[in-house]
Amino acid sequence: MRLNDRPTERTTAATDVLLCLAAAAGIVRLQSLAPAVAWKLHLWSWIFALIALAAALGAAYHGLVLAERPRIWLWRILTACLSMAISLLGVAVVFDAFGAEAAGRVLPALLLSGLLIYAVSRAFAGLFIVFIVYQALVLVLALGVYAGSAVQAGSAGAGWMAAGAAASLAAAAAQAARNLQVKLIWAFDHNGVFHLIQVWGVIFFCVGLSRG
Repeated sequence: MRLNDRPTERTTAATDVLLCLAAAAGIVRLQSLAPAVAWKLHLWSWIFALIALAAALGAAYHGLVLAERPRIWLWRILTACLSMAISLLGVAVVFDAFGAEAAGRVLPALLLSGLLIYAVSRAFAGLFIVFIVYQALVLVLALGVYAGSAVQAGSAGAGWMAAGAAASLAAAAAQAARNLQVKLIWAFDHNGVFHLIQVWGVIFFCVGLSRG
C-alpha cells in the first residue's frame, strides 16, 4: 500500500485528517458539558462522530492507492455517514426550534430520508445532485433557525450556530465547484478547500453548543 502520487489528493487526505481531529475534539468537548440537555449533546456527538468517521475514511480514499473494490466501498460508507450526519443535523435543528418531543417525532423520518437520498444518489448515475440538494436544504434551514434565534433572542450561542451553518454551506459550495484550485503553500482542489472550511464549521458549532 502506497501514498497517492497526486499532490491535491495528498492535501485532500491531510485536510480529511484535520477535519476528523476537529470533529473528535468536538465530541470530547460536548461530553464535558453539563448534562442539562443530554439528549441534544448526545445527538450532536453522533453528528460529529459520523463526520469524524467519514473524514477518516476520506483520508484513506484520497491518500492511498487502493484497488477499485475497496475504493468503491470506502466511498459508499463515507457518503452514507454524511447522509446520516445531515439527517441528524436536521433533527438537531428541530430540537432547537420546537423542542425534544418534536425532534423525537421527526427522527425516524429524517433518518429514513437520509437513507433514501443516499440510495438514490448511489443507484442512478448522475443523481448525486440529490445528495447535494438535501445537504443544502438542511443547512439553509439550520442557518435560518439559528440566525433568527440570534436576532430575536440575542443568543450568543445561536449566533455561533448560525456561523457554523454558514461555514458548512460555504464548504458545500466549494466542494460542488469541481474546477476549484487554490494554492496556500500547497495545492488544494475543491475537496481540500471543502475540508478546510468545514473544520471551521465544526468549531463554530462546538462553540455555539458550549454557549447554550
